[in-house]
Order: sequence, then structure tokens, then C-alpha cells
Amino acid sequence: MLDVLVVGAGPAGAVAATVLARAGARVRIVDRSTFPRDKLCGDTVNPGTLALLRRLEMGTGIETCGLPVRGMRLTGERGVVIEGRYSDGVVGRALLRRHLDWMLLQDALAAGAQFEPAFTVRRALVEEGQVAGVWVSGRQFEGELRARVTIAADGRRSTLAFGLGLAHHPERPRRWAIGAYVESAALMSPPCDLGEMHVRAGRYIGIAPVPGGLTNICVVKSWQPGDRALREPQVALAAELARDPVLRDRFAGARPMGSPVVLGPLAVDVSDAGIDGLLLAGDAAGFIDPMTGDGLRFAVRGGELSAGAALEALEHGWSGVHARLKAQRDAAFAGKWRFNRLVRALVASPAAVAGASWGARLAPAALHAAIAYAGDVGHA
Repeated sequence: MLDVLVVGAGPAGAVAATVLARAGARVRIVDRSTFPRDKLCGDTVNPGTLALLRRLEMGTGIETCGLPVRGMRLTGERGVVIEGRYSDGVVGRALLRRHLDWMLLQDALAAGAQFEPAFTVRRALVEEGQVAGVWVSGRQFEGELRARVTIAADGRRSTLAFGLGLAHHPERPRRWAIGAYVESAALMSPPCDLGEMHVRAGRYIGIAPVPGGLTNICVVKSWQPGDRALREPQVALAAELARDPVLRDRFAGARPMGSPVVLGPLAVDVSDAGIDGLLLAGDAAGFIDPMTGDGLRFAVRGGELSAGAALEALEHGWSGVHARLKAQRDAAFAGKWRFNRLVRALVASPAAVAGASWGARLAPAALHAAIAYAGDVGHA
């Protein structure tokens, strides 16, 4: 029997598997995809996340292959533009998620974890109220995979978290994301070393140049299942850019590279009640659309915390494990979650966006501080 089965090979799963394997645990990772694989993301690793990965001695290639991100350019209504640069020597990186995830998975394999791609988890195995593993189907195998600890790191649509009734989509907010790449050479403005967030009433648009001459564009706003925009994402994305006074000229005629990706509804709430035998990590443990660009820090630190909880359960049993993990997650993330909710509430209100725009003109230092906080510069 395995010590730990990690479901999901994204950043949270790869980090958890690496920490566990280095500690001597027998670890296997399974994922429905084959890697490298594409994933909708803002494609930026903020300074705080880079510092975490350095401490964990993971993802060393990020520093050399990722483009430098030295701050943020924020625009609001009525022509407000604020550029905030991180303090001297502090930098984030921009790179494709397929490359980041592949690097982190290689670290897990180097530590001794096993990896099974193209394995679809169908359900949890629950025996006497405790998770004992999962039922999977793959190319040449279908059956049980048993483990003393199972870590669900299978994303915001987690089969395990939803299947066990631990997760649900809240009624509000109901935001969806449409993301795509365009050829950077076609843009009027050259790429720079700042990430971009364009905040408008009811929506926001993130932009990041990435290696390979591409620019990542991601629009997040409230749509409903069945809306035409979600059926025709290329048309919807072009319309959002064309209506924006800051972006329409810059992206006029930009050549799309591949088809847009649609993701939503984004928000996922997760019950605090844990089930022995199972730990949640990354987006499977709850998802708030991280417009401040810190989703990867939640994943990396969350994966590390779940690995510590798994080691505790393996050595001492499950008594108090879930409560202590929750306390650790709250200590690590609660302040940032509140900050993200505040920013999202601002975006949802036209009056709040207008007020914040005037506030940015009058007190730009406050916005510079918010940019540093959003980038987790304090952790760097």
C-alpha cells in the first residue's frame, strides 16, 4: 500500500509530493492529463511565490527561462494609470503554465515520487467513514489505488471534493474567465517588465507578456451558463478588448495564437469538515479568483502545508490533523483572502471603481503599497 496518493500533478500536487518523497514517504501522483499540458492561468509567478520555491529548492529553471516582472501597471476608469515597481532586487517571473508545471513535476520525480499520467479518478474509496484511496481508470488499468493518505490536488473541479460533498459553487459571485494568447509582435506597444491589470466596472482584464513572443490576455466577468460569450469565446474576447478605451487600439489586429479557453464558474467554497484519510490542497481546498495574481502562492504553500499534515497523520494518526491544517492555512492565507474579496467587491460596483479611480489620483502611494501586497513582496 502507498503511504500517500496525490491526485493532481499541478503545482500543489507536485509540491506536496516532493516534500513527502524527500521525507521518505512512498508517493504516487496521478493526473487525468499527460504532461506537459496547457492550463488557463495568468502565467505570472509573483515574488512571494518565487521565494517559497527557492526555500523548497524547486523550479530552479524559472529564474532563467521566465521573463522578469518588476511590478504592476494598473489602469482604472477615466484614464487612471498607476505603475508600481517592487523594491530593489525583488522580481517575479512570467512563463507558460505548461512549463512551470512540468518543472515542478520533474522535481517531484527527482525526489522519488512516481507519476501516472492519463489516470482519471472516478471516486473516493470510503471505508468505515475514512478515505482509503480512489477508484481510477487509465489506458491499461481500471481499479483501486489504495493509500494511507490521499491528497486531493485535482483543481477547482475536484472529483474528490465535490464527490464527497465537501465543495460547492456559491450562488455569488458567478464569474467566468476567458483566456487566450496573441502574438506580441502584432501589438502597438512593446512588451515591458510590468504585469498589467485593467480594472473596469464589472470586469477586469489581466495581461502578461510570456516567453516565445506571446502575450497572455485573460478577461474575468460575470456571465451565466449558456451565454453566447461562453459559446463563442473568441468573439467575446475581441469584443471586450474593442470596447476598452485603453486596450482597443493596442490590440487592434492582434493575431490570436490558438483557441481561447473558458473556465467557470470560478469561485469554489469548501466545508471545514474534514474526512480522515483525505487532505485537500490547492484549488481543491477552495478557490477565489485571484485577480491579484497570487493563486500560485496559495497552491505552493498549500501543497507544502498538506504534505506536513500528511506526514503527521502517517506518524501519529488523524486526531486533530484537519483542525491544525485549517489553522495553518488561515494563518498563511486569511489576510490575502480578505484583500482579494475586497478588490473583487470593488470591481463589481461601478461606483466603487469610480471612487477608487479618484482615490488613486489623490493617494497613489496607497495603491503602490497595495501592488506590493498583491505581489507578496513581504514574503520575498
